[in-house]
Amino acid sequence: MFRLTREVRFSLNDTPSQQPAPTNSYGGFPSLTGFGQFVRLQVTLEGKLDPRSSYLRNIKDVDDAVRQRVIEYLDSQKRLALSSQPHFASRSPACDAFGFLRSGWEPDKLHAVTLWLTPYLALTQLASEYPMHTRLSQKFEFSASHRLHNPSLTDEENARVFGKCNHANGHGHNYEVQVTLRGGTNEHGLLIEVPNFEKIVGEFALRKLDHKNLNVDVPEFASLIPTVENIAMVVFRMLKNRFTGIGAELASVTVWETPKTWCEYAED
Repeated sequence: MFRLTREVRFSLNDTPSQQPAPTNSYGGFPSLTGFGQFVRLQVTLEGKLDPRSSYLRNIKDVDDAVRQRVIEYLDSQKRLALSSQPHFASRSPACDAFGFLRSGWEPDKLHAVTLWLTPYLALTQLASEYPMHTRLSQKFEFSASHRLHNPSLTDEENARVFGKCNHANGHGHNYEVQVTLRGGTNEHGLLIEVPNFEKIVGEFALRKLDHKNLNVDVPEFASLIPTVENIAMVVFRMLKNRFTGIGAELASVTVWETPKTWCEYAED
C-alpha cells in the first residue's frame, strides 16, 4: 500500500484579494496580504500506483481539489468568526475539509487531512475516525541529559550496543514532543482549549523532564533505559487519562531526539 501526501499552502486574508495566479507557488497561493492567516493543508491518499505513470495520483489533482472545494469554505469561516455574527463550529475544520475532499478519488482513498494552524498546532482527520473523532496535535520541547546503559551487560557489551551514547558522564538533547489528542470538538472546532492543553502537558510531563538527568532525576527511568522509544512511552503514560474529564483522550506521543530520529508511541 502506498500513501502519498501533498501539502497545499495558502492564506486566509482579512479582506478579499484578486490574485489571478500564483507568483510563488512554494510560499502558497493565495499569498498573504495584511495580517491574514497562513495555513498548510496536508492531504494523504492511499492506494496502488497507476501502471501508466507510476503515480498514485497526479499532485495537480490534489491542488485543484483543495482550491476548488476547501479554501473558499475556510475563508468564509474565518470571516464569519471575525464578524459580529454568532458562530458555533460543530466539527473541526479538518473534519469539514475531509468531508469536502472524500469523494472523487477512486480507486485511491482519502486516508487523512491535516490542517496546520501554526507551525506547532495541527488538526487531523483520519478516514477511520470520520466523522466522530478529530485529532489535535501540539508540539512542545524540553532539554535533558541521559546515558544509554544496561546494567545487565558488561562494559564492553554496553559500548558495543550503545556506542558513544554509553559515555559514562552522559550527554544531552533538546527534545521535541508532539502530543496528540482524539475526541469530539467544542464550539470553537477544537477538542480542548489550547492553553488548557499546554497547562496539562507542562504540569504532568514537561516539568518532570525538563533540565533533568533522566537516569537520575526521573523515577520512571529507574529500571528503564531512556531511549527515545522509552521516553515516548513514559510521556504517554504521564499524560494518560489526564484529558478524559474534558472530552478528549490521549491518542499518541511522538518524541524527536534529533531532527533525524523520532519515535511515536500509542496504546491502541
